[in-house]
Amino acid sequence: MLWTIWFTYGAFYFCRQNISAAVPGLMESVEQGGLGLSPKQIGTILAATKIAYAVGQLINGQFSEQVAPRKLLAIGMFGTALLNVLFGFGTALYFLIFIWACNGYSQSLGWTPCVRILANWIPVSRRGKVIGFIGTGYQVTAAVTVVVSGLAVSYLGWRGALWVPAGIMVASGIVMLMLLEERPANDESENNDRLAPKAAIEDSEDLDSVARSTEPTSAVRAPTNDPRNSVFENFWLTINNPSLWILGISLGLLNACRYGFLDWGLKYLYDVQQTGVAKAALKSAVLPLGAIAGSYLAGWATDRFFGSRRAPVTCILLVTLALLTLMYDTVARTSVPATILLLFVIGFCIYGPQVLLVGTAPADLARKGTSAAAAGFVNCMGYVGAAAGDYVTGSALEAYGWEQAIFMWAGWALAAAVAAGLLWNVTASTETQANET
Repeated sequence: MLWTIWFTYGAFYFCRQNISAAVPGLMESVEQGGLGLSPKQIGTILAATKIAYAVGQLINGQFSEQVAPRKLLAIGMFGTALLNVLFGFGTALYFLIFIWACNGYSQSLGWTPCVRILANWIPVSRRGKVIGFIGTGYQVTAAVTVVVSGLAVSYLGWRGALWVPAGIMVASGIVMLMLLEERPANDESENNDRLAPKAAIEDSEDLDSVARSTEPTSAVRAPTNDPRNSVFENFWLTINNPSLWILGISLGLLNACRYGFLDWGLKYLYDVQQTGVAKAALKSAVLPLGAIAGSYLAGWATDRFFGSRRAPVTCILLVTLALLTLMYDTVARTSVPATILLLFVIGFCIYGPQVLLVGTAPADLARKGTSAAAAGFVNCMGYVGAAAGDYVTGSALEAYGWEQAIFMWAGWALAAAVAAGLLWNVTASTETQANET
């Protein structure tokens, strides 16, 4: 199940991260085979998909508690593949904005169903490590996507960055339908009378011992999800949770910095280091490789050293990210090997906190039966921040140049650390106690 989720959500990045390889071509003149778009127009296209993704996260976070995850994932995977193909045929700005916004909504059908499935299987005591492991999946595919789409541009032009990943996505959707298991086999509602008493599980300090002594073991796998909640109840329990608002603000600021590197990073290297798209893509792929280590180790560290408190590790990594981002423009202009090493560490510092903020912490702090809704709400706020960041980055680049744009990314990372610090001592147990009072 874990490897299937790892692969399934990671596959969404084939039709999402590929846009970075298309950006240089979109900005080239018509005579050179591009569309002649300005940085601000590119920023508008990128922002549109983030806004649609944010709205989709909010809506689909609620639907994910009611609709079978396999159905939502299938719609999202095949839909995003089709929209990538259509984008590749586009030439008019408003058509591109509309199609890429629709792609953002299709992409939003990926994460919250996966969070629901994980909550069905994994107890809180293991969730940091498990969701950290899942996070490595979309780092691997992000790295592969950048390389594949960059090479596709070399052979097919900028449209190849859309069409080749779309074909990979269709194959991935078929694999998902063949392999995905939504919940433990004997964790169905009609078998509730066979499950261990809920109070005994909640009162146990050792979930593993309960799992070994109770049949079926699935009783300890889904302590948070309750399908009896209505959409309105899920929505109210979510928006009335102050911890989720703080997580969302922090994630929004982090995403503004994160998508600076993801959406604009390849174009930056293309401009500053005077290299081709394929070579710039190979360098940019180092960032998600560093993110693989960050995604897993950050979640592991919260469980191992901080008693499943997510905020301390998040803050430490975000402050480090801000400092490294301040160095990035100077390093990139002076040394290619140092740039590659720095991108690796920046990837580590971006995705360690990102996985905690987008998945682990919302699942921990969600109120009863709202794990997917909580993840959707936090991710909604996160992508509002990402949209604002893309638009501001495009505008700043057009007006002031790369140095000022990158300094803004550093400021956003530092502000995200401050927001996350407000939850320094909060855990799933303290949030549960607050909810009960």
